Amino acid sequence: MRATMMLADYAQIADGKLFISGGGWTTCGPGPTPCAVVAIFHVPWDETDQKVNFMLRLVDEDGHGVMQPGNTDNMPVQVAGAFEARRQPGMTPGTDINVPMSFNIVLHLPPNGRYTWLIEVEGQADESWSLPFETRPARL
Repeated sequence: MRATMMLADYAQIADGKLFISGGGWTTCGPGPTPCAVVAIFHVPWDETDQKVNFMLRLVDEDGHGVMQPGNTDNMPVQVAGAFEARRQPGMTPGTDINVPMSFNIVLHLPPNGRYTWLIEVEGQADESWSLPFETRPARL
């Protein structure tokens, strides 16, 4: 399986398509910043019609989970979920099936930080399933 990722200001899925606003950035904040993590899972034909578990999490430059201010559950920023890529009638056998997803959040990160969004699929990570970004210096 492959995954393509992007950061955006906002994203949503409709009719199996991604609608992205302000996409492709690598620098944000500091302070409250709208953030959408966009992922397209490219599922091989022979892995379709199966439940696939994934985890999206935000880590700092030391690999530690990031906590948001005001967080009351003491859990780092993360999303766990599952999807199933379904073959549609008439598809050519062997075709990869794309499963788009978007996760919108308002980040509250300090200045001069480096962070990475990571995806794990079925407990497996891939170097290409990471999305690094940084926060700007503090405003004077």
